[in-house]
Amino acid sequence: MVFDRQMTSASFSLSGRRGNGVMEVDVLEFKVPIENNKTLFVWDIQPSHTQDQVYVRLLDVFSSFGPLYLLKVSPNSAANPPGFYALIKFYSAAQASKALRQTDGRTLFQNSPLKVRLSSRQTPHFLSDSSRPLSHARCLELADHCLGFNGWTSDIITLKELTNEEEKERGEEDDEGGGRWRRLKFGCLLQLSFPHHGQTTRAAAVVEDSFTCSGPDVLLQKRCRLQKMVREKALVQAFTTVLLVLLGNGKVMVELKQTSDEFLPEQMGGVLQVNEFSWSEFAADEELDLTVS
Repeated sequence: MVFDRQMTSASFSLSGRRGNGVMEVDVLEFKVPIENNKTLFVWDIQPSHTQDQVYVRLLDVFSSFGPLYLLKVSPNSAANPPGFYALIKFYSAAQASKALRQTDGRTLFQNSPLKVRLSSRQTPHFLSDSSRPLSHARCLELADHCLGFNGWTSDIITLKELTNEEEKERGEEDDEGGGRWRRLKFGCLLQLSFPHHGQTTRAAAVVEDSFTCSGPDVLLQKRCRLQKMVREKALVQAFTTVLLVLLGNGKVMVELKQTSDEFLPEQMGGVLQVNEFSWSEFAADEELDLTVS
């Protein structure tokens, strides 16, 4: 089974016939969820618990329906009675819907019932077609939760320094401060495999940094840091081609998007194909603040 990229620009739910019944299917992508049908707004949370205690109790309740991308608890504004409200973002629209049905109007961890609704906050226009990939840590979290720790593997095919000779020569010249200007660039080609599902995909990435090198220890630290980051970025790129198909019977299937730029092992010919990334991308936090006020 191969999914077209245009069909999976957003996670969606669908129903398919299985015998005489209907089985619900949900498709997850490794990208930041921004859709309203994955976001729950919870209010009427009483001040009988502290904010931290409310967070723990909400996490315990709502994570039982599926992995959460975001759980944020905030105190009510001064214009409202004391208490809290919460914003909860799921990766799965079906899991968010199930959580809504089973928690709205229930007391759960307090004496009075909670109110739970799907968020009606309008997504900003510049984010409406967003497909920002998850961070490295979130990719691992989602994959481990849905597939288990032995459900996938990653292998580095190539990791090499791409700094050219001209940049190396410039690095030999001292600057006015006595240090040496250096520019390092690393590329990584990585393979992501799902052995229980017979699926394999590859991705590549490049990272670089320019800095003043004051000694061999600084150079070593930069090399180690860039090598770690290019490995993580390549893994994130590989996960962007993966779809997790959650079946209504609790099973999970792994499928790959069909992409026009997908490359196969026999097409590599020793050439490292890369996607260019600026250094600033690695410092950016991938989490959006979509707090309801």
